[in-house]
Amino acid sequence: MYRRFCADRVKVKFVEGWSLRHFSDHVSKDSPEIKKVLELNPRAKRQCRMVPTAQVKEERKFWMRVREKGLQERPSLLNNFEAVGDTTLSERAALKEAARCLKCADAPCQKACPTQIDIAHFIGCIASKNYYGAAKAIFSDNPLGITCGMVCPTGDLCESSCNLHATEEGPINIGGLQQFATDVFRRMGVRQVVPPEALNLKNADKKIALIGGGPTSLSCATFLGRLGYKDITIYEENEYAGGLSALEIPQYRLPIDVVNFEVNLVRQLGVQFKYGIKLGSEDLSVQKLLMEGFDAVYLGIGLPDPVSLPIFKDLTAQMGYYSSKTFLPKVSRGSKLGLCAGCKKNNIQFEIPELDGNVVVIGGGRTAFSCARCALRCGAKRVYVAFLHGTSNIHVIPKQVRQAIEKEYVELLPYLMPTKVVVRDDKIAGMEFHRTTQTVEGNIEMVEDEKMSLQVDYVISAFGSTLANNQLKKALYPVEIDEQSRVKVDPKTLATNVPRVFCGGDLAGIGHTVVEAVNDGKVAACSIHCMLQGKKLGMEPAELPLFHTEIDTVDISVEVNGLKYLNPFGLASGPTTTSAAMCRRAFEDGWAFAVTRTVVLDKDEVTNVSPRIARVVNHQQGSFMNIDLVSEKKADYWFCAINQLKKDFPKHRIICSIMCGYRESDWVELATLAANCGSDALELNLSSPHGVTEKGLGMRLGQNPKVVADICRWVRGAIKIPFYVKLTPNVTDIVKIAQAAVNGMANGVTAINTVSSLMDLRADGSPWPAVGAEQLTSYGGMSGTAIRPLALRAISAIAEKLPSISILGAGGVQSGETALQFIHAGASLVEISSAVLNQNFAIIENYCSSLRALLYLKANPPPGDGHLWDGQSPPQPLHQRGKPILSLRNLKNQPLGFFGADLCEREATMEQLYDICGSNFTQPDPPTEEQHLAVMCMEPKPASKLAKLRGAALKHIGSFKALDVKQQQVSLINDDLCINCGKCYMACCDAGYQAITFDKDTHKPLVGDNCTGCSLCHSVCPIIDCIRMVPKKIPHVVNRGSIKQSED
Repeated sequence: MYRRFCADRVKVKFVEGWSLRHFSDHVSKDSPEIKKVLELNPRAKRQCRMVPTAQVKEERKFWMRVREKGLQERPSLLNNFEAVGDTTLSERAALKEAARCLKCADAPCQKACPTQIDIAHFIGCIASKNYYGAAKAIFSDNPLGITCGMVCPTGDLCESSCNLHATEEGPINIGGLQQFATDVFRRMGVRQVVPPEALNLKNADKKIALIGGGPTSLSCATFLGRLGYKDITIYEENEYAGGLSALEIPQYRLPIDVVNFEVNLVRQLGVQFKYGIKLGSEDLSVQKLLMEGFDAVYLGIGLPDPVSLPIFKDLTAQMGYYSSKTFLPKVSRGSKLGLCAGCKKNNIQFEIPELDGNVVVIGGGRTAFSCARCALRCGAKRVYVAFLHGTSNIHVIPKQVRQAIEKEYVELLPYLMPTKVVVRDDKIAGMEFHRTTQTVEGNIEMVEDEKMSLQVDYVISAFGSTLANNQLKKALYPVEIDEQSRVKVDPKTLATNVPRVFCGGDLAGIGHTVVEAVNDGKVAACSIHCMLQGKKLGMEPAELPLFHTEIDTVDISVEVNGLKYLNPFGLASGPTTTSAAMCRRAFEDGWAFAVTRTVVLDKDEVTNVSPRIARVVNHQQGSFMNIDLVSEKKADYWFCAINQLKKDFPKHRIICSIMCGYRESDWVELATLAANCGSDALELNLSSPHGVTEKGLGMRLGQNPKVVADICRWVRGAIKIPFYVKLTPNVTDIVKIAQAAVNGMANGVTAINTVSSLMDLRADGSPWPAVGAEQLTSYGGMSGTAIRPLALRAISAIAEKLPSISILGAGGVQSGETALQFIHAGASLVEISSAVLNQNFAIIENYCSSLRALLYLKANPPPGDGHLWDGQSPPQPLHQRGKPILSLRNLKNQPLGFFGADLCEREATMEQLYDICGSNFTQPDPPTEEQHLAVMCMEPKPASKLAKLRGAALKHIGSFKALDVKQQQVSLINDDLCINCGKCYMACCDAGYQAITFDKDTHKPLVGDNCTGCSLCHSVCPIIDCIRMVPKKIPHVVNRGSIKQSED
């Protein structure tokens, strides 16, 4: 007779008829089915692995994510104008890259940017998921922020000065981050408006004309519009604006919808565009504009004519010759869907040039490489780029050169001077060159006896632009033009010799890039504004308004206990409020309130040790541990300082933090003094977890509900202003402590103070921070993002039980987004410290713009897919390496992957689609004029007040038994977003339910029917939106671990 032990509540009884020998299953071993699932799951390595080199070479081809070098067959790029920029970033990559940025003091990157964008600030905004704040910072200084993010030679400008050049990781991808943030803003559907401070501008009706609709004129018009000028007209010879951005920068580098978006931003300021009017015609000249009463004229037409050589004379496109000024516009008109709204209305169709043969491009700059890469997309079989100097002197972004050579097989021919074009039967058949050499002084000299010939069918000259048109020169009169066909200007003001006439961009010859042309427009706007306001040019720099939208008008003020706060953000008591002067600087930057460093009576004064503050884990973690104590300054210092601050900042709130022992007389004395000096409220520090606890202060008091209630009653009896108890998280039930504070008649609580912790132990057992020769430490307090879940839990629990009290949230508020989490959990205000330790007081602008954007977008979702946005995060498109892709399937209806044979098949399929469907089949339909006018006239809905959002999440938070076990979800993996890393598979194997299989041939993970919806795979997946949780469609059967009994 066999027996078993069976637990029945507290008792243990014997059950007859049981033995381990009765069970045939080995429940501690994986079943054969599970073993098959685990085949590719990594195990501890016990021996070396040996594979013959020949076999490795063959297997490598199967997993390669790039084309194998040495393949004879070259990829066809015919009609393929999809984006190819290496700097393009998805949201995942943008957040990761932004987290690397140090946000340096006096940031060198900003100094190296022609338009002086506040790069450290906008990258900080991206790191905290405030994409609107980032875009606002960019567009404030550069109205063509997306364009410059895509085409700017950042490696020679801002990135060249990045301090991370001194590290192994290298500089920040500033251009990619700029493109990401501004493109997210573009999708928000928010319009630019004239800033409120510009509405009362003197001489706002002055007439201003800008000639040319390119980057420099768009920039100048933008700043003038923001300043408040109402009569601004841009004259453009084409039927569309954008200038070089629209006509000469290819679609694969700068999509036309980006150009049109930025043009529409200018139109939203009331700027008028007149198309089809060309400088040099009867309708338009400098003299005529001045005679018609224009108060200012800006020349921004660029350099319309190509620099040419005598050997190209009489060559035509029919023979196979193009200049960059004829070739690139033809390509743009044929590849940019919606470039010309008037053309579409008149049924005018354009096609890209057909280049069926070999092409040589003459020139070694950005334009030459654009021509070369466009030639491949026009059907060229082989493309050469020939130039006078060596490859080290190519004035092109290095990444673009690598792309052209390595991925598109453009061939470089350095040290060549074209001497003859070979023509047979009225068609170009080849070119002849002389070899050149470069002297020590850098001069190029031709080597007479070294010649070279090249068989080509097309020649494209792309080695410079000029102003050669006499009719144009006549139209510019009396503006002076120098011997290099550039308009003479004052380099500081861009004023010409003619009063009221200014010039910038390529025509002025100071800058040579789009971003420099944009900055010329900015400088000219300052000069024009000074002139129109009667100020002396160059003496008083104009204060240009920032980029402004309806988001910036959202009201984020809040009223708590009868006190109005400008915004919900304040400095927590700690290192950030060490002195009154620091509080003053914080108010000047925009913080609504500050909680002073904790004030104590003179008899309780302290002296800090050093070192005492340490960062948690790594530089990307916004958390700190400290053994810092209360203020070392006398109480009289703080009372005097508070009185002064309140006089200078009457709209800002000062909360005085105080601490005493368990003595009524002490609390009454200190609270009375603090209230009488002008404090708006008090914060009772009953929560400091280190140092002072050994004296019976801080957390030692705050852990006892009776003591908390007593102290609150003493303080309430002494003062009439509001006061809050700062709670310690180092208790079993924080709600009981909050209830005690309410019982003592406190107006509210601050939740939470730091968590008691031990920071770090080194390999030899010594701690950090360590004090003195003995290397001693103490338990300190941990703050920042690491304790945010604890803070949210405490706030929500208190708000649920005590809904009528005010809660000041603290503990990991690192952004406007996380601040909204605290408000949703039940906080009225939030206190911030660790985030300032990581950066500076200026982050307040990041917090405010982020919160405003979140409130605005909630009331006014982005058009089209607004229901899929998460705050400021748009839904992720199907993408690989940050670039959109099409979902393709093979003949077996299986998703095509992105490596090996699937990659080859995918490339071949895309080549066929472009060949059949043309160059713009993947481009979205451009918005119509009616849609643009609708945006212009749209009245946004008012955003919610913060008071209405307080506690909004509480209805979703409850007991575990309230959760519905019948509404089960499972994981769904998107094959087109998956990068085949197997993270989900490994996590499920060794920490989950072995519900994900991993195909050994395709490395595609597949979720099985036994998925329990734990969402561990979703948590470890490195790609945003690759794994989603969806409702389970089959019956949910719980695996209870049943085992089979043997029949004997």
